[in-house]
Amino acid sequence: MTKKNSATKAYLVGSGIASLSAACYLVKEGGLDGKNIIIFEQDEKYGGSLDAGGNPTDGYSMRGGRMFEEKFNCTYDLLSFIPSISDPKRSAKDELMEFHQEFFWNDKARLVAGGEIVDVANLGFHERDRIDLVKLCVTPEALLENKTIEDVFQAHFFESNFWFIWCTTFAFEPWHSAIEFKRYCLRFTHLFSTIDTMSGIYRTQFNQFDAMVRPIVKWLKAHNVQFEMGAEITDIAMRLDEKEKIAEKLYIKRNGKEEEIELLADDLVFITNGSMTANSTTGSKQAAPVLQTEKTGGSWKLWQKLAAKTPEFGNTAPFCTDIQKTKWMSFTVTAKDATFFDLLEKFSGSQAGKGGLVTIKDSNWLLTVVLNHQPHYYDQPKDVWVWWGYGLFPDKEGNFVKKKMSECSGDEMLLELLSHLRFTQQAQHIINTSIIIPAMMPYITSQFMPRTGKDRPKVIPDGARNFAFIGQYAEIPDDVVFTVEYSVRTAQTAVFGLLKSDRKVSPFYKGQYDPGILMDALKMLHRK
Repeated sequence: MTKKNSATKAYLVGSGIASLSAACYLVKEGGLDGKNIIIFEQDEKYGGSLDAGGNPTDGYSMRGGRMFEEKFNCTYDLLSFIPSISDPKRSAKDELMEFHQEFFWNDKARLVAGGEIVDVANLGFHERDRIDLVKLCVTPEALLENKTIEDVFQAHFFESNFWFIWCTTFAFEPWHSAIEFKRYCLRFTHLFSTIDTMSGIYRTQFNQFDAMVRPIVKWLKAHNVQFEMGAEITDIAMRLDEKEKIAEKLYIKRNGKEEEIELLADDLVFITNGSMTANSTTGSKQAAPVLQTEKTGGSWKLWQKLAAKTPEFGNTAPFCTDIQKTKWMSFTVTAKDATFFDLLEKFSGSQAGKGGLVTIKDSNWLLTVVLNHQPHYYDQPKDVWVWWGYGLFPDKEGNFVKKKMSECSGDEMLLELLSHLRFTQQAQHIINTSIIIPAMMPYITSQFMPRTGKDRPKVIPDGARNFAFIGQYAEIPDDVVFTVEYSVRTAQTAVFGLLKSDRKVSPFYKGQYDPGILMDALKMLHRK
């Protein structure tokens, strides 16, 4: 590996998992002095979309939760040298793997309709659905540009059990990109045979902020990496010519003041472009969250400025101009007793932490809930229970509460869910003893929107000498967005590439080329 000299500085835009990962690899593999690695974050909290916070009095909240699986090689490489939050003598990877051994999912109530568990042994395919799915998987991406999932399947496909399971596991909507849907099918071919029980899914012991972000930040700070909070990178001056592209100056807005940083010859810049959780808002038990439509997040504005300099830096328009198709809502419930946990454990036949996702198939909002292993927050008291859910269609009227989900308070969302589960006798008690914090996320599935092969910039654009794009809106061929793995892979690609490292990016698993896995997947698709 090419080691940078002791004066080399690295500037990272944003403090999401891609940026945190890049900083880790700059220290561990690049040999940079931590004090010369500066992470700029426009907010006052690090972690980006891997957020979780709150307390038992006011309620806990998290916008989402990420799932892992056995083949997330980049993520596990990162976590292998980060001490866990619960025991510094073992790694965060060891903590995750040991937790999975005890709390692996065996979903017995993956879909629910009419208050009853749906038998998902039959995935509900017609032969035409199978043919269309196989056809999609062998179609080159160049022929799928700007096509939606609706464009490549007939109406019946969206009524199948498979679709309800797949779309709520990964948050796909019918109008999302056929390219991204194809990538998911190929990337997770090895999970097809367990799609009904979700036994191939891994989860962290605590929420991902506690399980990953906090330990990583602690490790970085121990290595003297600098965090500049409340500092927004508003633009980056670039010198662009036919041979090379060089970042020359950073423009920063901090405490209402404009600042500039001149980049020296060996300095490096890592740019997180775009954000799936930008402009998120929260509501309360009594109030619905407000939909924020004006872009206030610096990550989108910065990408728009950079994209205007050259088409090679991508195109933001497909991702952030149609909020109606990129938004959905989640909610976090903090309960003072275990009533809901007891009822759902009995209904589903699974202990909390082992049951996986429960999707209300006949919900107009397409509600999904999950009982995580408790405590889900590292500092959560034993007499508090926290669970989470979301709805993919927030602008549809509820089946029981005759309002759009986007117009509902936390209490009304909870009443709708309890009515679907037929927990009506205990509904008022559960509502009275729960704090519900709903979240509206205008861009949460923006990375799934239909696109061309040029709308996301390469991690290291052709000719780029000292900068790279990282995160969910940089292009990694074949891999899938909306995963921690994708962000960490962009970080490895950026750091190892700019440093001209001998270290290779962690291997990419392609189970679709394994005859045994393909046979298991085909058997699952034909199961009745």
